[in-house]
Amino acid sequence: MTLNIFATIRARVVAAVATLHPGLAADVLARIQVEPPRDPAHGDMATNAALVCAKPAGLPPRAFAEALAAALAEAPEIAQAGTAGPGFVNFHLRDAVWRGQIPAILAAGEAYGDSTLGERRRVDVEYVSANPTGPMHVGHCRGAVVGDALARLLAKGGWDVTREYYINDAGAQVQALGWAAYWRYLEALGTPLTEEEFSALVPGGLQYRGEYLSPVGVALAELNGDALAPGAMPADPALWLDIVRDFTVAAMMTEIRVDLAALGVEHDVFISEAALIAAGTVTRAMTLLAAKGLIYQGVLEPPKGKTPEDWEPREQTLFRATQFGDDVDRPLRKSDGSNTYFANDIANHADKIERGHQELVHVWGADHGGYVKRMAAAVAALSDGAVKLDVVLCQIVRVMKDGEPVRMSKRAGSYITLRDLIEEVGRDAVRFTMLTRKSDAQMDFDLNAVVEQSRENPVFYVQYAHARARSVLRAAGEPEAAELAEAKLELLVEPSELDLIRKLAAWPRTVEQAALAREPHRVAFYLHDLAAAFHLSWNRGRDDSTLRFIREEEPESTRARLALVAATAVVIRSGLAVMGVDPVEEMR
Repeated sequence: MTLNIFATIRARVVAAVATLHPGLAADVLARIQVEPPRDPAHGDMATNAALVCAKPAGLPPRAFAEALAAALAEAPEIAQAGTAGPGFVNFHLRDAVWRGQIPAILAAGEAYGDSTLGERRRVDVEYVSANPTGPMHVGHCRGAVVGDALARLLAKGGWDVTREYYINDAGAQVQALGWAAYWRYLEALGTPLTEEEFSALVPGGLQYRGEYLSPVGVALAELNGDALAPGAMPADPALWLDIVRDFTVAAMMTEIRVDLAALGVEHDVFISEAALIAAGTVTRAMTLLAAKGLIYQGVLEPPKGKTPEDWEPREQTLFRATQFGDDVDRPLRKSDGSNTYFANDIANHADKIERGHQELVHVWGADHGGYVKRMAAAVAALSDGAVKLDVVLCQIVRVMKDGEPVRMSKRAGSYITLRDLIEEVGRDAVRFTMLTRKSDAQMDFDLNAVVEQSRENPVFYVQYAHARARSVLRAAGEPEAAELAEAKLELLVEPSELDLIRKLAAWPRTVEQAALAREPHRVAFYLHDLAAAFHLSWNRGRDDSTLRFIREEEPESTRARLALVAATAVVIRSGLAVMGVDPVEEMR
């Protein structure tokens, strides 16, 4: 039997429908779903088969459902089937089917839940991609964790995943970073200027003032001496500022990599925006769109809310974004003739498509929500609709302690760094907590709560379940999985035991559903529910000695319960691996 019991039963339903109505088209059968009913009292599973197949079959949904329920009642896995509502079919599985999942879990180990759903399709997951203008902060942290967990989830779901960091190292912000590092360089030479004095010399003023650039200034001084000092270099900064800028970007990316490593976040490739521009990728992408007739010279309508006096119509180079679902066509060049950021971003996506990726996933801050439609339009245009872009938006995180917002970091100067957060509560607590809410929901990260040892702390609650399971197995002498798989599982008859098995069997479906929805927080929710079911069984044994996991006077039932405990530990580890969180062997 397949490791995904829901897939097994769905196949049984599809076969029953095809037997009852052999003329139904494949696309109709593909819409059949099997999932848990909203109310567990209605059964173990429910199917919409009658609702999607009745009309093509020329029958009322209820009549179709009643015939299907009768057919499914004859299936060896199904104990009882019945109809509900407008045409749903609900059914209970035989207890032996649920128990049969335990040996499958023990045999698979942490690979339990692995799926072929993705069919090894190549997906590029781009996340973090913070401007290299300062340390990683809490805002970056949530996107980093969500992106990394999503990449792990897609890999488990059967996709061929590339984890990508896009380095925004072109444009005005990076130039401003170069000037800020030069200020720190002068400071390291012993010829400092005040912020006011230096700002007066810099186009746009001094934008980055954090202490994190002081080591960069020192490194520049050690490498170059006073060769970059005023008077030693040409008066025109365009002839030498790139040296400082490139050195600073490299230094900042080194720091970012260190921060990401501390968080357990991995990337396979780092793609430089400046390198793409230098390689002519922007030009190639624009040429491709122009050849498709998707670039033109035109004048946009005034933005909503602007009066005629506020609006100066001018001809621009535009991309026909509205042809692909966007609200307006989008400019590709600025008034000075340089490319817009959107043009460079099109090149970024063209590069991903050229590298053979069939799906693109981005994790962005919620403030980029207005950018989604235009980027999706560009990807559709570049790939002729063959490549889909999914964007996962992450809302801001507010760090709290003792009921108050935490003050800014001294090192960064204006925000809480990722390094601060990890040092305060640890990597696993940061990662798990960041996944306890849907990414587009705002979050308060309570420093007190994430270290609290109580049921209200989901990190502790799940880790404690694994630690409890491991303590039981150690007390039993660490029995081998193969030995436990031979246990007399028919001895598992308690409702709490069967409920726990049902939770375990839901893991493969959870992986697939979360991967399709691009929602790794579902894994955290699942693990919390699984932990609750395990803690319930543990507590029942504490209250009633006959329900304890280990009873020396009942070796067979003990072995069956140990198999259940071992399977629970396996699934918790499998889920935590997707979240990038280490399982805990014992709680101290």
